[in-house]
Amino acid sequence: MNMLLGFAPFIVFAVFDRMLGTVPALSAAALLSAAFLLRDWLSPKRTVKLLEIGTVVLFGGLALYAIVLAADWPLLGVRLRVDAGLLIVVLVSMAVRQPFTLQYAKEQTPPEVWVQPAFMKTNYVLTAAWAAAFGLMVLADVAMIYLPAIPLWVGVAVTIGALVAAVKYTQWYPDRVRDRVQDPAQPPG
Repeated sequence: MNMLLGFAPFIVFAVFDRMLGTVPALSAAALLSAAFLLRDWLSPKRTVKLLEIGTVVLFGGLALYAIVLAADWPLLGVRLRVDAGLLIVVLVSMAVRQPFTLQYAKEQTPPEVWVQPAFMKTNYVLTAAWAAAFGLMVLADVAMIYLPAIPLWVGVAVTIGALVAAVKYTQWYPDRVRDRVQDPAQPPG
């Protein structure tokens, strides 16, 4: 659940963009991301997370860019930038060998679990699942921009479907791995 809270700035952005416009929505999302980052930095039981650092940089950078250059992006253009930025954050977390789910998983598991090979593999698999979801969202954004005949609801449906699938998979997969570790006779998967 803590990991899902890390996506709250994206929800704030989506809601505020419709109500207040792009710059206020980007700014609100950046402020919320910064608040999460500060909370984790000040809490002895939490660690600063790559997702939160990435969202502060993403939303703060886009807000600053929009303010300085008076960018007037259409909704789909902003969505593409946000979704692509999130995909990049997730891919970078894997490239630096710190899949973004790892930091959340360590807060919920005892240290002796962290050294198990299945623990790290599980976090790479989960992070890859989220990367796939964000990749689908980027593709939907691109399709919506360059194929305007596609109804807006298709992009919304792809986004919701990709996120729901990633959440459900994140809930299911660790239990499956745990069961397989406890009963090695189970088939992989």
